[in-house]
Amino acid sequence: MKLRVSLVIPVYNEESYLALCLQAIAQQTVRPFEVIVVDNNSTDNTAAIAHQFPFVTVLQESRQGVAFARDRGFNAARGDIIGRTDGDTILAPDWVEKLQQAFADPCIDAVSGVVDYRDIGLKRMFDVVDEKYRHFLAKRVASLGEAFLYGVNMGVRRPAWRAVRAQVCHQRHLAEDLDLAVHLAAAGFTVGFAPGMRVSIAPRQAASRPHEFHKYVWSGPRVYAEHGLRAQRYMYPMALLVSALHGPICLLYKGYDPDKQRFSISYARRSAVAARVSPVSDLI
Repeated sequence: MKLRVSLVIPVYNEESYLALCLQAIAQQTVRPFEVIVVDNNSTDNTAAIAHQFPFVTVLQESRQGVAFARDRGFNAARGDIIGRTDGDTILAPDWVEKLQQAFADPCIDAVSGVVDYRDIGLKRMFDVVDEKYRHFLAKRVASLGEAFLYGVNMGVRRPAWRAVRAQVCHQRHLAEDLDLAVHLAAAGFTVGFAPGMRVSIAPRQAASRPHEFHKYVWSGPRVYAEHGLRAQRYMYPMALLVSALHGPICLLYKGYDPDKQRFSISYARRSAVAARVSPVSDLI
């Protein structure tokens, strides 16, 4: 009997991207049992767009912050597995199927996969580096009896979520996905890594101001540091590298023309791409 998948999507002002996200869900080789979009006080047409898709249940969460929106959706989910992604993410067509396959192993309580990048120059380089790093991180963190999860591409068994939901942290400066992984591991649940689970993201955070970008990048290592975990040492080198390369990454993102599917300096000069509001920002 196939495990039922509830897919939860916390959203804040994603009117330009949410339709693409939901269209990808509608085209899955295996449709999820339910799709829950949690609107976290959006000021644009995000909620209206979600309502246009008949298979979507739209919930509201008045407490501002992605962790609160996640909680609202996870607590409402009725499936055996709670999947999680973001409103600007495009799931691979077999994502739900791969998620079910990962949880066919009864020893797995939570899992996350890898990402492919879109709308950025040198895409292939970003894809390779990111995937190799996640493979490395999954192996090293697991060797310490600790764990990591990536919010745009993850799933957790509903009983496991219910066992830790009273302990998870809600401080804005902490990455809520990694925090959830930490609490699951501390409670004795097994967190795995499934490279077959793939999603596509645009690195919109790169267009943020340096202060906001750095705060976002360091919200991950901060989780491990504040919980006193040894895995923090594996996060610092990548955080330092990404922080130092903010300028070039921003240029590669702003200079990518999605219509022509190529990068050019001239396009970067006139590009008006907007940064995604950071989940660790004080602006939301």
